[in-house]
Amino acid sequence: MNTTVKKKKASLPFMHDLCSLCGLCMVQTWPAREGMKICVFHKGWLGELEQDLFGRERIANHDDESRFGISCERCVARLKKPIPGAQFTGIITRLAQRAFETGTVQGVVTLHRSPDDYFFPKPVLAMSSADILAGAGSKPVLASSLTALAEAYRRGLHSILIIGTPCQVHNLRRFQKEYPYIRNTEVYVVGIPCTDNANPARFRWMLRRVSRSHKTARHIEYMQDYTCHITHDDGTIERIPFFSFPRELFGTNVHAPCCLSCFDYMNSLADITVGYIGAPLDRQKMPQWVLVRTMRGQKLFDMIRDELEFFEEVSSGDRRPGILMYAQKIIPRLAQKDSQPIKPGREMSLKKGGEMAALLSASGPRGIEFAKYGVDMHVVRNYYFVKYNYPTILDTLIPRHVRSLLAEYNLQL
Repeated sequence: MNTTVKKKKASLPFMHDLCSLCGLCMVQTWPAREGMKICVFHKGWLGELEQDLFGRERIANHDDESRFGISCERCVARLKKPIPGAQFTGIITRLAQRAFETGTVQGVVTLHRSPDDYFFPKPVLAMSSADILAGAGSKPVLASSLTALAEAYRRGLHSILIIGTPCQVHNLRRFQKEYPYIRNTEVYVVGIPCTDNANPARFRWMLRRVSRSHKTARHIEYMQDYTCHITHDDGTIERIPFFSFPRELFGTNVHAPCCLSCFDYMNSLADITVGYIGAPLDRQKMPQWVLVRTMRGQKLFDMIRDELEFFEEVSSGDRRPGILMYAQKIIPRLAQKDSQPIKPGREMSLKKGGEMAALLSASGPRGIEFAKYGVDMHVVRNYYFVKYNYPTILDTLIPRHVRSLLAEYNLQL
């Protein structure tokens, strides 16, 4: 492992810092150099990959497409029969199960839970419905999912489904395009909207500072009501307002640099993206937001369509004031590179933070507008993070629609 890191630093100086541990260069089945050469942090986000997949790049000044990517169908839905243990009702798990049960794929690249920590991921090639089901639920830590590709290659599988994050999907698409190992494999990709995963070494440090009982936490999500929902093993839900997080969690050294350099929050190169950011918040029904992007994604979605209950998309409020306030706060901090000492304690008490969250939840951006708020917030933060920390690769990393999006807020580039 140490040898691999030295090679990465010698050949591509910025790669070591930005590595998202996707797994492509961590196996012995192909040269590590090949996995590093096609890395998204070396080649950049979207661009020709979007052109390859859709025959065009997204429309940069289209209010929806510039933020959410290209899609052929979009909906809010839930499984009528939720899967126990899933983060929501289990749409992603059910897509994978049906693809396997129908013989569409021979195996599923997914994550089980590590025996070392409930939230830590263990990459697997699932080849049974039971193994696919064991992958249900979120693991909010950097994961080397693509190491499981090596097992699929060794077994000679001709069709697989991969559940992945944006950086993993980008690397997968380029790897399949440029190297022979899985070039002739039929690959179905279910994408998870993703940002701000934790480095395993920092995850428990973070969770201890957020939760009243990090040892009993079982599910964690940053929800549309501006609070972090932590579900515990007894079923209770702890809600912590974003505005009341301890100050030390707002530093840019908390999240992995690769996550702060991501420009595809919505996983736009997946065949189908399944998340929750554009769905209304309903703790009873737990609807999710689905974006079908390709013919393969449509095929997967049609397999479970009859198992779903559908809801109307909603959109209200205005994201712009909140984004401008955020930009005024975060850009100077990024420019200083966290050089100023962080005072201990909270910016706002839990009580006042709860009141602020309730106010914004009632009157702020909701539904699709909230999704745009989430995308724009991360684009602002990540653009200036890269600008001040990796200026020599800024133009390489960012896709062309990012500058158009930032120009809407009259931010200085």
